[in-house]
Amino acid sequence: MAEQNTDPAHAMFGLNNPAQGDAPGASPASPQVVYVQAPPPPAPAAASTGANSMRWLVIALVALSVANLIFALYSRSDLKKIASKQSDQLDLLTRRMDTSDERYAHLRGQLQVTTDRLGLTSQELAHAHALAADIEKKQQESVKQLNAAIAKKASADEMGKLQADANNKIGGLSTDLAGTRKDLESTKSEFANALAGTKGELSGSIARTHDELVALAHKTDRDYFEFSIPKRHAQQKIGTVTVQLEKTDPKRNVFTMVLIADDKRVVRKDKAMNEPVYFLVQGASSALELVVNKLAKDTISGYISTPKGFFPNSTNVLGTRPGGS
Repeated sequence: MAEQNTDPAHAMFGLNNPAQGDAPGASPASPQVVYVQAPPPPAPAAASTGANSMRWLVIALVALSVANLIFALYSRSDLKKIASKQSDQLDLLTRRMDTSDERYAHLRGQLQVTTDRLGLTSQELAHAHALAADIEKKQQESVKQLNAAIAKKASADEMGKLQADANNKIGGLSTDLAGTRKDLESTKSEFANALAGTKGELSGSIARTHDELVALAHKTDRDYFEFSIPKRHAQQKIGTVTVQLEKTDPKRNVFTMVLIADDKRVVRKDKAMNEPVYFLVQGASSALELVVNKLAKDTISGYISTPKGFFPNSTNVLGTRPGGS
C-alpha cells in the first residue's frame, strides 16, 4: 500500500494525494473547503476624533511653553536692568557716605584742633555751653519783662490820654447839645407863634376858585400868588419858593409835592385838596400857606399866601406887586 501525503498545506489547497486521480479504480476525490479571512474592519470615528484632540492639545502645550519661555526671558532682562540701576544707586549712596565720613572726620579734627588751641577740656566745654544757655534764657526773660512793663506803661498812658480826650469831647458835645436844644426850643416857639398867628389870620379863609381868592386878597392883610403845574415832576417858582409835583391820586383827591426853599427840600406826601400846608421860610414874619384847590391826573393848581410884601418882585392875584403904586 502506497504511503499517503498528509501535508496540511497541500490539504488546504486540494493537493494531497495527486496520484490518486490517476490510479485506476480509485474513487473520486472528496471536495475541498477553502477558508478566506476577511480584512480587519476600519477604525471607529471616535478613535480618529480622539487622535485629533490629542494633537491640538500637544500643539497648545508647546505654544504655552514657548510663551512662558519668552516671558521669562523678558522678565530676566527687566530684572537685570533694575538690578543694574539699583547697583548704580547703591554705588552713589556709598560714595556719598564715604564723602560724609570724610567731612565728619575733617570737622571733628578741626573741632579738636580748636579745642586744643583754646585749652578747653570736654567738661569745661560742656560747662561753657550750659552757661551760655543759662545766660540766653535769663536775657529772654529780661526782654519779656521789659516788653511787658513798656506795654503796661503805654497802655496806662494811652488810657489816660483817651480818657482825657473823651472827657473833653463829651464836655464839648454837652455844651453843643445844650446850645442846640436851646436854639431848637426857641425855633420851635417862634414857629408855634407864627403858625398860631397864621392860623388865626386864615382860619376859615380857604379860596376854592379864582374869584374867591380875589375876594380873600381884598379882605385880609396878606398877599396871594397863584400857580399851576401841568405834569409830573414839573415845577414852578413863586418868589423864593419852588413847588414841584411828584404825583397825584384823583380818586382819593390827594397829591405829593416837594417844597424847595432856603436850599432845603421838604417832601409833603398824600396831602388832600383844599388842605392848607403851612411852612416857614427864612425872613418871613409868619408861616407861608399853600393850598391846592384843583387836582386832576398829574396836574395841580392853587395858591401860596405870604405875609404882606414878602415877595416884592412877584405879581399877586390882584395883578399888582406888593409895595408898587
